[in-house]
Amino acid sequence: MKLLSALSAGALLLVAVGAYAQDQSAPAPSKPPVSTERASYDFGVLIATNLKQASVSIDYNAFVQGMKDVFDKAQAKVTPEEANQEVQAVLAYAQQKAAYDNAAKESQFLADNAKKPGVKTTASGLQYEVIKQGAGPKPVATDTVKVDYVGTLIDGTKFDSSIDRKEPAVFPLSEVIPGWSEAIELMPVGSEYRFYIPSKLAYGDHGAGGKIPPNSTLIFDIKLLDIEKPAAKAPEAAPKADKP
Repeated sequence: MKLLSALSAGALLLVAVGAYAQDQSAPAPSKPPVSTERASYDFGVLIATNLKQASVSIDYNAFVQGMKDVFDKAQAKVTPEEANQEVQAVLAYAQQKAAYDNAAKESQFLADNAKKPGVKTTASGLQYEVIKQGAGPKPVATDTVKVDYVGTLIDGTKFDSSIDRKEPAVFPLSEVIPGWSEAIELMPVGSEYRFYIPSKLAYGDHGAGGKIPPNSTLIFDIKLLDIEKPAAKAPEAAPKADKP
């Protein structure tokens, strides 16, 4: 939400802290790690990425002019404090509008998806279809499971994948979003299901980081590989005998 804070923490402040932490007695560096042209492009990528994730539209000419006014020491039209206040207001508006627009898209998507052959809807609103039915036991809410999964948004954007990491995920069902816990408990071990998790069972109107916008239905292709056995408790030490 706080773009300026995110930028300084992710780029400018990181550089400053790294430089400060260096040994003051070390010799001066021989040359910059990258050219000014490349560094400028890198900063542009970071700033644009934050703006895009915040659903903010930009007037490129005005954006560049603002930077020129600061770097060329010209008289800027606003103070940094005024700019920050206006930016925060713009970001708040962008988030509210994105949440409103996404809620309408989500509602339409779930209504249409529920009518598709093979798609089932639970009492909570979770939707799913069976890709492959396994024959193993079903986990319960207190279990820890091993799964492979791919998560996408309704527009097909992939935001997470254990397949890409080439390592199954292991986690307790008590520590995941409600939609995941309900979903996994429907699956016998060895199954592969596709789940459509409404935002109310996921990250709601806040979203998650820059990857999951507010009011987003999450689509997960999940393979339930195993139910992890709880670690065996170490035997308790025998009580020491009292000294005679």
